[in-house]
Amino acid sequence: MTYSPATIAVSAGRPPAEPNQGLNVPVTLTSTYVASDGGTRPGDLGYGRWTNPTWEAFEAALGALEGGRALLFGSGMAAIAASLALLPEGAPAVVLPRHAYNGTLALVQDLADRGRLQPRLVDVHDTGAVVEALPGAALLWIETPTNPMLEVADVPALVTAARAVGALVVADNTFATPLLQQPLADGVDVVVHSVTKYLAGHSDVVLGAAVTRDDALHARLHTHRTLHGAVPGPMEAYLALRGLRTLPLRIERSGANAAELARRLAGHPGVERVRYPGFGSIVSVEVAGGADAAEQVASGVRLWVHATSLGGVESSLERRRRHAGEPTTVPENLLRLSVGIEDVEDLWHDLSATLPTPR
Repeated sequence: MTYSPATIAVSAGRPPAEPNQGLNVPVTLTSTYVASDGGTRPGDLGYGRWTNPTWEAFEAALGALEGGRALLFGSGMAAIAASLALLPEGAPAVVLPRHAYNGTLALVQDLADRGRLQPRLVDVHDTGAVVEALPGAALLWIETPTNPMLEVADVPALVTAARAVGALVVADNTFATPLLQQPLADGVDVVVHSVTKYLAGHSDVVLGAAVTRDDALHARLHTHRTLHGAVPGPMEAYLALRGLRTLPLRIERSGANAAELARRLAGHPGVERVRYPGFGSIVSVEVAGGADAAEQVASGVRLWVHATSLGGVESSLERRRRHAGEPTTVPENLLRLSVGIEDVEDLWHDLSATLPTPR
């Protein structure tokens, strides 16, 4: 029987339903496993840097949601780095959004400065421009919606174009989550997540993940994780899996809140522009009055949290250009809102009270 994503989020990654069996996979706190058959049997756990039953439970659940095989990493950046490490030797070209997550952009620039790759920045929502940039590229990096501009890519069309030139395709699915889109079903090779955000959902862990349907790519990602030490902690994996159980409820509530706030913000005189793709829980707004006015909103709210992360049950916001590494094409007055699961009227009252009221 095929279950819905809401059911998979609750049921996947659990122990067998047997008498006296625990409902949840326990936290396995060990660095060492006793060897079986001299430690050479296929599937032997081997050593704590290779695998852990608590990691595997989360990987099973996320893999079921994304439709592939998942690997948990110590951070989202670790998963991103492992995916970029799939590139061939030399200085291959990489096509990626100019408004991607700034950690991704910073890592790509660092690799470019060391002669490891050649970035080609594009507006990922402009399918024609992306296709034009693809010839000779070894990798297409898709982020949709983009962070923080919320541009949406035509994933099937871009995958088709990338296949035509022999490029690998990686998609960052952090914002949408597998509940709103499943890039592997559209032919993407690897999906990455900052598990820290929506998947874990409670702002209490730092984790990342990569998911693929390709066994050879899975093996390469696992080798990278093992050799580079980009491993998660078992307690963090346990907390992330517990958070994943409520992902459908959190996405439903926060998404409804985001849609309503986007509607109200579009009619507020203190807002010049609302960026909202029509789904998900992130809304970006450009505040009338420039950077100073946006900063006053960020410092003036009381219920909203002024913080740099996103995807928790609590609502947070920040002016992205306060970070030196943010692309200069991101407006100075842009606030990225990560909408949580609070009462929408409380959120609106707090936010609207701080917005400027131009005469």
